[in-house]
Amino acid sequence: MGREAKEMTANNDLQFLSELLFQLADDDFIISYRGSEWLGLAPHIEEDVAFSSISQDTMGHAAMFYQLLEDIGVGKVDDLAHSRTSTERKNAVLLELVNGPGNYLRQPQYDWAFAVVRNYFYTQAKKIRVESLKTSSYQPLADVAVKVNMELYYHLLHWKTWFTQLMMAGGDARTRMEKAVQTVVADFEGMLTLGPKGKEMAELGFIDTEEVLKTRTINAMKPIFESINLDFPSTFEMKNGNGRIGQHTADLDDALSTLSEVYNINPVATW
Repeated sequence: MGREAKEMTANNDLQFLSELLFQLADDDFIISYRGSEWLGLAPHIEEDVAFSSISQDTMGHAAMFYQLLEDIGVGKVDDLAHSRTSTERKNAVLLELVNGPGNYLRQPQYDWAFAVVRNYFYTQAKKIRVESLKTSSYQPLADVAVKVNMELYYHLLHWKTWFTQLMMAGGDARTRMEKAVQTVVADFEGMLTLGPKGKEMAELGFIDTEEVLKTRTINAMKPIFESINLDFPSTFEMKNGNGRIGQHTADLDDALSTLSEVYNINPVATW
């Protein structure tokens, strides 16, 4: 355990740092899995490669955040990623929802519009958080944020391009995209919240306040909506529950079952 962690333990601040790290790690862990399910199913081969690369990067970000949790004595990386139940997860519910009817192996009927909108909204919100983390009072987290931020620039550019081009295409593409926006907006508030310990996270300097982060996210997205002649949502919701307090859907249980299948065969093995 490093000096910073020891000092925080003595000050009883560790619980607030670990809460934030779990949110960051769990968000990336599940959205990268949903992205991986598109392998071989994306609209064209170039996107197949690009989306796979983004998902791989995102899983790498999750691993870095889980490693920070291991470094402060919360548990081992593999256990934190694979052994926790759905009620212990802190990810936003929006990120766990299935890509569409069917599954990867049996008649997948995935919704590309939903994938684009969800990933654009998520990546923009994540970019704002990571930029805030670059000045975190916990230096190891600030250092990781600098690394993550370099890749996020390209991730955001990718999804912003898809978002604007499909919106401006008109016709069926526009109709599907607007429907996807409604679906994402219905749960996006869960992505913007820091949960019940958010106030303390900000007071300790780990990250900016929830209100500041939300305002920055909205300010970054409004010009994009203006450019595509679409009204920006007036409110966001948590239709399917607040994942920051362990409320999740059956979609997460199914995903975790698949993600942890091999690990659960022999949890003591070195992966």
